Amino acid sequence: MIPDLSDYKWIVPDIVWEIDEYIDFGSPGETAFRATDHGSESDKHYKKGLLGELILLQQQIQEHEEEARRATGQYSTSYAQQKRKVSDKEKIDQLQEELLHTQLKYQRILERLEKENKELRKLVLQKDDKGIHHRKLKKSLIDMYSEVLDVLSDYDASYNTQDHLPRVVVVGDQSAGKTSVLEMIAQARIFPRGSGEMMTRSPVKVTLSEGPHHVALFKDSSREFDLTKEEDLAALRHEIELRMRKNVKEGCTVSPETISLNVKGPGLQRMVLVDLPGVINTVTSGMAPDTKETIFSISKAYMQNPNAIILCIQDGSVDAERSIVTDLVSQMDPHGRRTIFVLTKVDLAEKNVASPSRIQQIIEGKLFPMKALGYFAVVTGKGNSSESIEAIKEYEEEFFQNSKLLKTSMLKAHQVTTRNLSLAVSDCFWKMVRESVEQQADSFKATRFNLETEWKNNYPRLRELDRNELFEKAKNEILDEVISLSQVTPKHWEEILQQSLWERVSTHVIENIYLPAAQTMNSGTFNTTVDIKLKQWTDKQLPNKAVEVAWETLQEEFSRFMTEPKGKEHDDIFDKLKEAVKEESIKRHKWNDFAEDSLRVIQHNALEDRSISDKQQWDAAIYFMEEALQARLKDTENAIENMIGPDWKKRWLYWKNRTQEQCVHNETKNELEKMLKCNEEHPAYLASDEITTVRKNLESRGVEVDPSLIKDTWHQVYRRHFLKTALNHCNLCRRGFYYYQRHFVDSELECNDVVLFWRIQRMLAITANTLRQQLTNTEVRRLEKNVKEVLEDFAEDSEKKVKLLTGKRVQLAEDLKKVREIQEKLDAFIEALHQEK
Repeated sequence: MIPDLSDYKWIVPDIVWEIDEYIDFGSPGETAFRATDHGSESDKHYKKGLLGELILLQQQIQEHEEEARRATGQYSTSYAQQKRKVSDKEKIDQLQEELLHTQLKYQRILERLEKENKELRKLVLQKDDKGIHHRKLKKSLIDMYSEVLDVLSDYDASYNTQDHLPRVVVVGDQSAGKTSVLEMIAQARIFPRGSGEMMTRSPVKVTLSEGPHHVALFKDSSREFDLTKEEDLAALRHEIELRMRKNVKEGCTVSPETISLNVKGPGLQRMVLVDLPGVINTVTSGMAPDTKETIFSISKAYMQNPNAIILCIQDGSVDAERSIVTDLVSQMDPHGRRTIFVLTKVDLAEKNVASPSRIQQIIEGKLFPMKALGYFAVVTGKGNSSESIEAIKEYEEEFFQNSKLLKTSMLKAHQVTTRNLSLAVSDCFWKMVRESVEQQADSFKATRFNLETEWKNNYPRLRELDRNELFEKAKNEILDEVISLSQVTPKHWEEILQQSLWERVSTHVIENIYLPAAQTMNSGTFNTTVDIKLKQWTDKQLPNKAVEVAWETLQEEFSRFMTEPKGKEHDDIFDKLKEAVKEESIKRHKWNDFAEDSLRVIQHNALEDRSISDKQQWDAAIYFMEEALQARLKDTENAIENMIGPDWKKRWLYWKNRTQEQCVHNETKNELEKMLKCNEEHPAYLASDEITTVRKNLESRGVEVDPSLIKDTWHQVYRRHFLKTALNHCNLCRRGFYYYQRHFVDSELECNDVVLFWRIQRMLAITANTLRQQLTNTEVRRLEKNVKEVLEDFAEDSEKKVKLLTGKRVQLAEDLKKVREIQEKLDAFIEALHQEK
């Protein structure tokens, strides 16, 4: 609200003599402090009074300047008369010394006025901050502009040529003092420090603005770091370092991803600066091989913006010929229309350089092909990282007061100190902003029109949903589909569980339990063998197999609900996201650890029961047994067919032939079938003399066979014979329920195999019922919870959403949203800019 006195720096004349007797420079400051004790009315009177005093000061200085010129003429006349007493050299030295003292004196006067103005502005801002005036504060101009740049950065991370909005790009060789200059402008030690080590590993966008308190905060965080406290400064430096390391991908040294930081404080010049990684000449150990090229690429990407102001930092303490960055800047801005050259560490340069005129040549750009808008020399400390900003300022001022660079007129007063540099950069920045921002706004209006036209032509019946909105829509659909699992009927669960479990265990039941037990000679041995094998199976394998089946069944049902088309409402843009959510949810889900223990007890009790209560259960067991044996018989028939090749019908109808091996298997099969016809109760294994007999019979017909081939063929032939016999026996047992009730007393019919299959069938039904209860009561809810967690994790992972929600439609909606947001923010910024003007 109080005018910024830095705008009145032009009042300092080139040559001013002693004027203390004419002007009291203390009165404006006293007036300023008196004004703070009154209300808003006194603020208005103060502003008018202060501005009037400054205008009066300007007029008095102009009058005195005229007197100084006349005095100079008179002094020249009198000096000509005294020419014999004073030499020309002494005259020049005396004038230069007086000129230097005068310039420094008025520099200090201006600094004192600005400091008083700064304190007053701070008080006014604090009053507004506390709500004393009960009015809503508008967002500052520089903050609005910074938001536009942030949105642009998100819109196009590659920083293409469409983004021509100005920012101050800070470039320089590694360890040239870029970060130190930026800290002096920000008036706080905010960046990580290291001795010779690369510390700036990714671009850092710093938005400087004025505020009542000296604080810093990141774009994506609400935490404020108090820059007046050392512990907050250390925390801020640590956070910046962590963010840089997070941005750098594995196998890389630097990253193009930008860290956005806002710094507010009293008296800060409003502007946006981007600190880039230092340019290097050689890749050292520990760096990625492409580090040098990556840094050049990042620097060029920022500098090729035709409206970017290039703040070129050159280390004054090293040979100018060793500089890399000056050639790079000359390529990007050959005419120097937007480059400001800054020479750092001038104190070291003055001590070490044998020829002082060399520094003047550097400042004037005579040692480089590079041209610039202005040249500045600064001192950023004595090389001690623990120095405070105030101490550095005092050291810088003291150095230039005694420096030969000013005394010998190599440098002018406005070309030295970081304060003058920040004023010049800020002026140049805002001049560039005013010249280019409206043109940029017009270009984004045209882009918006083109995108809206494209959307209307391609997707006339669809709403413009960006990636986040699409994700929310898909999230609701997925949660609805998970809830559908709880609506599956118990009957459906039990049917698919029982069927899937039998498919998983049928091979073990027939091959490892039924077939070995059926080879026994009597019912007692059969039942004993069955009981032992069932107990071993229940203790070791069955519960685990049942849980696996239940988990796979839940996955299949979940997948079915997630992937089945929804008719015309189905949107295939969500398919990749749904598949990823399904896979991640299944991966995270684990069945209850206690399920197997409870199942083991239930299954053991079910298999111990041998009492079939009625004829209906008996018939159901026979039907179950027949189905199982017929399925095995069919598999055996297919195996024999593959072994012996096509029969005579297929050979005649389909013109197929047997291979030599199949012919040998066929002859062996025929010989083994003859043996079975002679002894239908033959045991499951061939004796060695029987194998020899079969081999000799085949050799007599000119067929050479190996004993192992005979055994393999016998296994399939006997298996088919056994299964056919078992099916015939199963048919006989249809009338055996009466004998079962009498425990097969006075009967030659024994149906213990039917009882075995009834026990298996009952165990399957009870297991399916138990698993269904676990599914509906526990596991479906746990799966739903996992799905919600996965969706929440995906919602926070921007890269995951970009990967899973893709396509022209998504990208077009994203571009439309960003362009509209950019245009709205640009329009608001331009309106505020005009109001300020």
